[in-house]
Order: sequence, then C-alpha cells, then structure tokens
Amino acid sequence: MQKNPETGSGGCLCGAVRFRTTGKLRGIVYCHCSQCRRQTGHYYAATNVNDADLEVEGAQNLTWFAASDFAKRGFCGTCGSALFWKHNELDHTSVLAGSFDNPSGLRGERHIFVADKGDYYSIEDDLPKA
Repeated sequence: MQKNPETGSGGCLCGAVRFRTTGKLRGIVYCHCSQCRRQTGHYYAATNVNDADLEVEGAQNLTWFAASDFAKRGFCGTCGSALFWKHNELDHTSVLAGSFDNPSGLRGERHIFVADKGDYYSIEDDLPKA
C-alpha cells in the first residue's frame, strides 16, 4: 500500500483560491452524511492537514458557511467549488480530495456515516465502514 503524500497543491475550478499543504496528510475519508452529499452533490472525499501546514492563496475569495454549531465549510465565492471543512475547536482542516492537483498520491482510508448514504449508489470497496 502506498503512503499518502507529505506535500500537495490544488485549488478551485476558477483558480481564485489555491492552496499548498506540507506535512503528513491523512488518508481519504469518504463521508456519506446528508450535509456532505448536499454540499458536493455526492459523497464527500477529504484528507486532513494541520492548520500550520496549510497555506491558502486567494483566501479573500473563500466563503465560509457555518453548517452546524461545531463546523464550517469553505468554498470559493467566485466559482462555488467546495474546498474545506473545519471543526471550530480542532487544529486541522479537511481538504476535499478532488481539489488537489493530479497526481495527488492520496489513497482511501475509510467510509463514515454509511447508514446515511444516498440510495442511488453502492459502496463496493473493502475499506472500513462506520
């Protein structure tokens, strides 16, 4: 099994927001909750990076939406690309896997909120499910 990368870069569809990550990235977590599906149009696939290891260019173009009492979601205010999920009390940020430049080197780790998944798809891999 390949390791997840220690650096990465990516951004939104229009290029108004770009980011660079340094430091170890967590494997991809696939979230099937209804909030994530509504934000992205499908299930959410994201890695994690420590806040100190995330640099954002064009941060003035980010819009943050308080999706719950404990977390917010960041997206490009110009093109609408979903980019980040941030817990209000933690020192790391989730970064959507699809926003990384290719090749990302990222690999799947697990599925969460599987009981909430949409009825229009199935999960066919052997990754852990919660």
